[in-house]
Amino acid sequence: MKSNSSKDEIILAIESSCDDTSAAVLRNGLLLSNVIASQSVHEEYGGVVPELASRAHQQNILPVVDAALRRAGVERSELSAIAYTRGPGLLGSLLVGTSFAKGLALGLGIPLVDVNHLHGHVLSHFIREKEDDEVPESPYLALLISGGNSQIVLVRSDSDMEILGRTIDDAAGEAFDKCAKVMGLPYPGGPHIDRLAAEGNDKAFKFAKPHIPGLDYSFSGLKTSFLYTVRDGLKQSPTFIEDNLADLAASIQRAIIETLMAKLELAVKQTGVKAVAIGGGVSANSGVREAVADFCRRRGLRAWIPERRFTTDNAAMVGIAGAFKFRRGEFGNIDAPPFARLTV
Repeated sequence: MKSNSSKDEIILAIESSCDDTSAAVLRNGLLLSNVIASQSVHEEYGGVVPELASRAHQQNILPVVDAALRRAGVERSELSAIAYTRGPGLLGSLLVGTSFAKGLALGLGIPLVDVNHLHGHVLSHFIREKEDDEVPESPYLALLISGGNSQIVLVRSDSDMEILGRTIDDAAGEAFDKCAKVMGLPYPGGPHIDRLAAEGNDKAFKFAKPHIPGLDYSFSGLKTSFLYTVRDGLKQSPTFIEDNLADLAASIQRAIIETLMAKLELAVKQTGVKAVAIGGGVSANSGVREAVADFCRRRGLRAWIPERRFTTDNAAMVGIAGAFKFRRGEFGNIDAPPFARLTV
């Protein structure tokens, strides 16, 4: 395959791991465009329906890619490589993005770079829109928290990451969404809990917290404790949820955050790092952002908290992770299939 003849490194990135279709364009590591098409069809089902997600990706991917190129002012002929999310994620959704990326790379005769979706979240702090934008210095700890993953990762470099702890059952995002569903809140529930928590008393209810050794997480017991609290409350009053909605939201948010922070504090002590970064959809939560910022401020650590637009699934993070691999000459195999499950 040929590479771009110009000195500029121009990468088109494609993300389709779940229910957001996204495309981004980066020139020499700087973000030129980042287009995202979300899918509202899943709201009435209370969660992502894989078949519907795949169909929506098929409808969205071409206009999203065209919009990203147009906003960036870049022609397809100028591209140096195509970066795409190979996994983990929903297999049907990944197949749409993978097939499109492979076809375009073959048609243009340029390299293909496959990206681990989780690496993208960890490296989202390297997304720059200006030359003087700051980026983390390694090593640092990354708290990766999303609907499907809760991990503490020691980042020594963009290509050297070690998982120090991970969830052994539900992820933090799942706990938010499942508790929100119990309260009758729309999907996705995390943002609704965040909004309600600002109006509630976070000490109104106490829930059983897991005691897992080491740096691993568990949220299933916390979720069950919340369910029992609501069940018992409804026995006393049929309007228990309605009467205590904000307090329930604030209390479960506090419990989830305290669980996250306890392990993060232990990881900082064990590694001696001087910086902490957060990433993934749950890093958009106001309470999480405030807790991490306060934790780092009290300990003299540098806190890397992403802009909210880079917390959810987006192609900009895929592009920056792909740019690192492109510079190392780590190109993808055209025959490599997408994968549904894999950790950092």
